[in-house]
Amino acid sequence: MSSLSNPIAIATTPAALRTLVPYCTAAVAPLLIPEKLAGEVAQYAATGLQSQYYPGSLREALGKRWGQHDGFVFALATGAVVRLIAPLLQDKTTDPAVVVVDEAGQFAISLCGGHQRGADALAREVSQYLQATPVLTGSANQLHLPALDLLGQPWGWNRGSGNWTAVSSAIARGEAVQVIQEAGADLWRRALPPDHPFQFDGSEESDPAREIRPAPQGRVWISPIQREFPPEAGLPQVQWHPRVLWVGVGCERGTSQALIDWGIRTVCQSHHLALGAIAGLASLDLKADEVGLVNLGRDRNWPLRCFTAETLQQIAVPNPSAVVEQAVGTPSVAEAAAIAAAAIPLGPHLSSVPTLPNDSHPPTPLCVTKQVMRHPDYPGAVTLAIAQAEQEYVGRPGHLALVGTGPGSLAQITPAAQAAIAQADVVIGYALYIDLIRPLLRPGQIVEALPITQEQQRAERAIVLAHRGLSVAVISSGDCGIYAMAGLVLETLQAQGWDGKTPEVTSYPGISALQAAAARVGAPLMHDFCAISLSDLLTPWPVIEKRLQAAAEADFVIALYNPKSQKRTEQIAIAQSYFAQHRAPDTPVAIVRAAYRPDEQIILTTVAEMLAQPIDMVTTVIIGNRSTVLYQGKLITPRGYSVRP
Repeated sequence: MSSLSNPIAIATTPAALRTLVPYCTAAVAPLLIPEKLAGEVAQYAATGLQSQYYPGSLREALGKRWGQHDGFVFALATGAVVRLIAPLLQDKTTDPAVVVVDEAGQFAISLCGGHQRGADALAREVSQYLQATPVLTGSANQLHLPALDLLGQPWGWNRGSGNWTAVSSAIARGEAVQVIQEAGADLWRRALPPDHPFQFDGSEESDPAREIRPAPQGRVWISPIQREFPPEAGLPQVQWHPRVLWVGVGCERGTSQALIDWGIRTVCQSHHLALGAIAGLASLDLKADEVGLVNLGRDRNWPLRCFTAETLQQIAVPNPSAVVEQAVGTPSVAEAAAIAAAAIPLGPHLSSVPTLPNDSHPPTPLCVTKQVMRHPDYPGAVTLAIAQAEQEYVGRPGHLALVGTGPGSLAQITPAAQAAIAQADVVIGYALYIDLIRPLLRPGQIVEALPITQEQQRAERAIVLAHRGLSVAVISSGDCGIYAMAGLVLETLQAQGWDGKTPEVTSYPGISALQAAAARVGAPLMHDFCAISLSDLLTPWPVIEKRLQAAAEADFVIALYNPKSQKRTEQIAIAQSYFAQHRAPDTPVAIVRAAYRPDEQIILTTVAEMLAQPIDMVTTVIIGNRSTVLYQGKLITPRGYSVRP
């Protein structure tokens, strides 16, 4: 799927159409073409290509669709695109993303809306599917920094007021910019290059490596506080608002949406809190169908968390009320609900009546205690309180991409897998595999490289981040579902009671080690074959031994994974003994180390001589069956076509 919600691609020639088909089919984006090319799309019917046709001029067709799509991908000359879109451009914050691809599909140019509208991300995405080079001209890309106006997007932060152009310009010039973060995740700092221009928290002690700190030329606030920046202020400033505030609401039945909305705006203004920092609303379960409350949450995109009276009773509040307790069974609604909502584990999809964790004894993180609000134009009253959560509410379901990166060469990674890596907020994997795909990473991505023995930790970490609403790519070499991370991630989700929906899980297969090794030595897998790992870390050796003997007796072509390590040297010898019992001594064997990588080594030998060859953990060993032959340096296992009647 596309990184944008509703992109469209445009081609005007048969060559341009052919170039855009891989992107359109993979991203499920429609392709707009002139009516005269209708006959050209028939050959792509099996790909699921969605085509739309326009009569007359492209200029007219584009004008009709300009406000209907958030991204346009043109396979057209750049000058022609500029002339087409010039009359339609209004504001960089609202205009759609525009990407231009040459007819040969060699380059994907981010033309308009690079940062705020996602054209840079779209150009990267298109380039992955077309195997093209993305052309990004924004200064942040050259500095390997996340764009300032995109910094908080992965975390669901809302962009506040300030002089964004001036602060972004200071960053582009490499000048010092102070960052004062009072809320929200700070993982984004891990993605910064060593020579980044940011000064955190304005403290000398926070950055001992920089003995002399230049005066900042800009400031970034990351906070739930709404700050005012007077025009005469000398230092340009901007603010991001993490969604950490939960508004507890108590009201009479039938209270209007207007009163609740006015009350929240008034309370936030008087306490200098940003509306953009509000995560959602919280109340008693009896209010789950309160029309004004429900409609306000819908219109403001604020989720509503409702709790039972029994849950709210357990929470100590500064202003309990005996009258409220007599009426609804709990001495507090607004204060207790705000505290309870702020204490709930994060996740965009919640049951209508959530409960606190069993071990939860929330403190009193109220930044606004109970306020009773009345307005002369609205009957009734609304009671409000606001609590601050430790972590922000991202506001979207997380996604786990289980990605197979193939044998190690970038050219062997599928376009879909490359796109999944490029689009992810976070990339997690074994350090060696991260290094192999580093050219696919983009500025601002959080990359967590863990040691080879920490597979369970990788799976758990990926799930935690996905539950927070992030898009997480878990990478494995070869195929993610063969001796790799896909199974472990799914097992861990199963143990946690995963509902099968949140987070969403998608697997992107890769070329497995046995496929890569086989391709380098001929066609040894043309008949029935099996794969067996000789590592006994997760499988008892007697079980492995039984499988080796059965496969040898059954005359399978056998691919051995993890054949030998520095400490584990006997297993390969035992395996060879089984093959020697059931295969001729001259049965071909391929020993392939680091297939498709710069240090690749290929040895063709026999069952009798295989133990004399160098074998280690990054080696795949393929043992032929009784029919496998070595011919002109290639292993061939006959399929039987020549003897078929």
